[in-house]
Amino acid sequence: MTQAATPLGRFWVEFRDNRVAVVALVVVVAIVVLAVGAPWIAPQNPYDLGGLSLLDARRPPGHTGTGGYVHLLGTDAQGRDLLSAILYGLQISVQIGFMAGCVALAVGASLGVVAAYAGGLVETLIMRIVDLQLSFPAILLALVLVALLGQGKAQLVTALVAAQYAYFARTAYGAATSERRKDYIEAATATPLSRARVIFRHLLPNCMPPLIVVATVQIANSISLEATLSFLGLGLPVTEPSLGMLISNGFVYMMSGRYWISVYPGIALIVLIVAINLVGDQIRDQLNPRLRR
Repeated sequence: MTQAATPLGRFWVEFRDNRVAVVALVVVVAIVVLAVGAPWIAPQNPYDLGGLSLLDARRPPGHTGTGGYVHLLGTDAQGRDLLSAILYGLQISVQIGFMAGCVALAVGASLGVVAAYAGGLVETLIMRIVDLQLSFPAILLALVLVALLGQGKAQLVTALVAAQYAYFARTAYGAATSERRKDYIEAATATPLSRARVIFRHLLPNCMPPLIVVATVQIANSISLEATLSFLGLGLPVTEPSLGMLISNGFVYMMSGRYWISVYPGIALIVLIVAINLVGDQIRDQLNPRLRR
C-alpha cells in the first residue's frame, strides 16, 4: 500500500501542494525543536538569577558580556541574554499553549457530545452554560480567573482551559447532533453497549475533523492569551520570563532607542502564532469540503 493510498497519505499529498502551509509547518516544527532544546541551545539560563549581572543590562545586539559570550540579540533590563530568554519564553508558550489546547479539547468535546447524545435537560443545561460563557470575551474570563487563582503554570493552564473549552463544546455539539441521526449510531444504540462506549468509541471519533481545526486555532489563541496575561503582569512569576513578560519589560525602553528588548520577543511571538494559524487554515480547507479551493 502506497503512502497516498492511506487517508493520512492523501491528506499529506494535498497538504504539501500548499507551499505556504508547508513553510509554516516547518517553522512550527523548528520552533518546537528550539523550545524543547532551549536548555542545551541557549548560552545562558535566564531563570538562574545568580548568573545574571547588572553590568550586562540593556546592552545592544552583538555585545560581549561579562560571561565571555556574545549577546547576539542584546540583553534586557535584568542582564538576561535576550536570545536565551526568547528560547525559554518559546518553551513556555509552546508548553502552555499545547497543554491548554489539549485539555480544553478533551473537556469541551466530551461535554459537547454528551449534550448532543443525551438530549433533554442535560443538553439544555450544558449548552446554556456554554452559550453564557461564549457571550463573554475569553481574555476577560482569563483575567478574572488568573486574578483569583494566582500565578503559576498550573493556574494559568486552568484559567486558559476554563476560558476556551466552550469553543470546543459548541463545535462538538454541532458535529455530534448531525452524527447522532445517522444509522451507525442507531445501530450501536440498539446493541447492548453502554452509553459511554457509544459516545466515546463511536460518536466522538467521527466528530474529530472540525475539532482538530478548532484545536489549531485555540492553541494559537492560548499562546496569545498567555502572552497578553504575562504582558499585564498576571501570567507567570518574574523568575520565569515568558515572551509577554519580555515585551512588557522592554516596553518602557522603546522611546530611549533600546528597541531590541521588546521587538525581538515580539517578532518571535508573531512568527509562532502566524505559522500555527497558517497550518490551521490549510487543515480547515482540507477537512471541510465546502472550503476547498
